[in-house]
Amino acid sequence: MSTEPPVLTDDFCHRLAESLLEADYDGDGVVAALGEQAHAALGRNEPEPARRATRGGSPVETLVRLFLVGDAEPAAAVQRALGRLDLAEVAATGLLRLDGDRVRAGLDLRPHADEAGSWWVLADLDSDQLGGPVGADHVLGIGHASLSLARATTRRPVGTVLDLGTGCGVQALHASRHAGAITATDLSSRALALASATFRLNGLKVQTLRGSWFEPVEGRAFDQVVCNPPFVVGPPRVDYVYRDSGLAGDDASALVVRGVPKVLNPGGVGQFLASWLHKRGEDWGDRVTSWLPDEGVDAWFVQRDVAEPALYVGTWLRDAGIDPRSAEGAAKASAWLDWFDDNDVTGIGFGFVTLRATGSDTEVACEDLRHAYDDPLGEEAGRWLDRVAWLRAHAAPEALLSAVFTTAPTVVLERVAEPGPEGWRELVRRLHRTDGPGWQQETDELVTSLLAGCQGVLPLGELLALLAAGQGLPADAVVRAAVPVVADLVAHGMLLPAELV
Repeated sequence: MSTEPPVLTDDFCHRLAESLLEADYDGDGVVAALGEQAHAALGRNEPEPARRATRGGSPVETLVRLFLVGDAEPAAAVQRALGRLDLAEVAATGLLRLDGDRVRAGLDLRPHADEAGSWWVLADLDSDQLGGPVGADHVLGIGHASLSLARATTRRPVGTVLDLGTGCGVQALHASRHAGAITATDLSSRALALASATFRLNGLKVQTLRGSWFEPVEGRAFDQVVCNPPFVVGPPRVDYVYRDSGLAGDDASALVVRGVPKVLNPGGVGQFLASWLHKRGEDWGDRVTSWLPDEGVDAWFVQRDVAEPALYVGTWLRDAGIDPRSAEGAAKASAWLDWFDDNDVTGIGFGFVTLRATGSDTEVACEDLRHAYDDPLGEEAGRWLDRVAWLRAHAAPEALLSAVFTTAPTVVLERVAEPGPEGWRELVRRLHRTDGPGWQQETDELVTSLLAGCQGVLPLGELLALLAAGQGLPADAVVRAAVPVVADLVAHGMLLPAELV
């Protein structure tokens, strides 16, 4: 059921921000009130430790219980916590729900922090907070997907950023750290109302435009585009605007991949989440590559997960607050799984896409990155673009052979051997990068010897000549074998050209 967009005026947002600051309801204040353990438990949807940590009745404790735990709080305590704001005025905006002498949250209002500071983000209450299914025009708050995209986005200074399908506005908040001007679009008027309130609450000037996909910015170009699109894969329908595009299968992701390069300035970068079908007899990399033009783009597809259809359907039903065991859940699941069967879908891939607008032939890398890693992917994405540009400039063999390389200090060599009648027999020799996404690559004695010699002194060609002589091998054969291996090691940040060290 649709609801009217909330109306939060500039004056109200200004006074609300002042009240929240006075109450210490920001990133640091919430952690200080809860303590590390209760804060971590709340992040796991375990509210009881947070309740126990906030029994003192201070303003920040009241607001934590109201907005983060989701409890009904005494009206007098909420009035004290919100300072000069009148409860009836706040309730009229939809932020609070009054019930006699108790108050509940009407919207989700929570601090969101990065290493440079803290913001507040407004969104709709989720199904757990509501105690039932969300509405069709539900505006999703800060979730795992939005956080992962924020961590996967490159933070280099740019003039202009487009946040395509802004939702609650969290990607635009992060963009404010490195962009001169930000434009945020969305099809949902409710999402734009909440995002606009979020921007004003944080004192940010962001242009907001309503419309479908790229229509609101037709004829414009940007230095960076970020997008957390409605990428849920399945039949062409719209149950919830935050996740369903109305397009069949992975057509929404394909639309974004095809459309982003058209709104990028030369050298501009697009970064977004996407899903793609795994179909019987088809390689997922070939599928996503087919969405790209033959020239003008560097593209990096990173697959973080692959879900089998039944698990995928159950996860998204529960996300919307629908019990898969209910009659409604069973009907939706059956139709969804029928669509997957009819289209030979064996799995659904999910991950990140990084695109850069170039004037050269399209370069594509499709990689599985399903293991755990700690470093944010955004920094690695920026360095990947740097390395691809370097490789393009040194595509001629003579240019590569004249370059000086250093083995990355975070690369280690692993050897696995088994005992035998004549001693240890090596089974695997593998290179590991211990930083970034933790790339691994099996290798051989010649390559490990080459990397040991790459110390930023001798050009590659001289190192290969020495290796060939030492192994008694033809120099030209060693060069032919080494060039593609070296290019791959550079692309994965294991071997660094002197210019990129």
